[in-house]
Amino acid sequence: MQALTSAVLGAFVAYVGAWYFGMVDGNFALLLFLATVVTGAYWLAERFFFLPKRQQVAAALEAQSLKRHEELSKLGIARVDGDLSEAKKNILAQPWWLDWTAGLFPVIIAVFLLRSFLFEPFKIPSGSMIPTLLVGDLILVNKFHYGLRLPVLNTKITEGAVPQRGDVMVFRYPPKPSLDYIKRVVGVPGDEVAYLNKRLTINGQPLETLSVPEFFDEDAMRYFKQFEEGLGDNKHRLLNDDNRPAFVPGTSEFEFKGNCRYSVEGVVCKVPEGHYFMMGDNRDNSLDSRYWGFVPDKNIVGKAFFVWMNFGNPKRIGSFN
Repeated sequence: MQALTSAVLGAFVAYVGAWYFGMVDGNFALLLFLATVVTGAYWLAERFFFLPKRQQVAAALEAQSLKRHEELSKLGIARVDGDLSEAKKNILAQPWWLDWTAGLFPVIIAVFLLRSFLFEPFKIPSGSMIPTLLVGDLILVNKFHYGLRLPVLNTKITEGAVPQRGDVMVFRYPPKPSLDYIKRVVGVPGDEVAYLNKRLTINGQPLETLSVPEFFDEDAMRYFKQFEEGLGDNKHRLLNDDNRPAFVPGTSEFEFKGNCRYSVEGVVCKVPEGHYFMMGDNRDNSLDSRYWGFVPDKNIVGKAFFVWMNFGNPKRIGSFN
């Protein structure tokens, strides 16, 4: 078992290393699921096989020691060398290969259940959602808001709330589902979304926007025009860059691309059933549905709702719209 466990742990380390150095596309959900299954198997084996065997050995040792004491007592010898309690402790102790498997199972399954069905942490890697979310924000995502889904497969098993315009959603990036993206829901099934001359229109109705003080981007060391936009039940802020054109360059091929019309003014798309149109709040610096298409319901991960830490700016902690 030691050799087998060494091979299993070595495989996990090799996978994580290859992922870290970019040799493979890592899948943390799959890795955590496999870790749960493997450590769970060891935990069951420890509870119902290895521990009972060690207990039997310890009980046999204790019985042997008592018998020896009785025999020596008959000979008038009351003191016997040896520490029975220390010997039993050594026998009952888990070997290293069970410490690193069965011993970790309670922690791993707790993380697995929490991450899979309740809340999952994410780190914002880019500025596509500025000013709502900044690079380095550590956020929480509600995994059950839109319905519970099976880990790894992401198959929905319970009904939840229907995604609404204005929700900040984490989803699997359609061109590469192993990656998670975060954007704002702009269009729901059946909507006609138009983003022309940097103004958003839903079903022919231009959204109310209000100019607010400019936003200073500390990374770019420059100011950007900032607006407050009413989308859904809440208002949120967005940025526009006057130096970027209104048209959408470099679009890729995607399913239902025929639902979109591109022009020098921007894009107009009809959202198909079971899909959503997503955009970043940093409108001119966001790779979103304008470029790679619609997000199918099966790709939804959860609703982002809280910044739990930003080590560079602790004042960021709190909820957001």
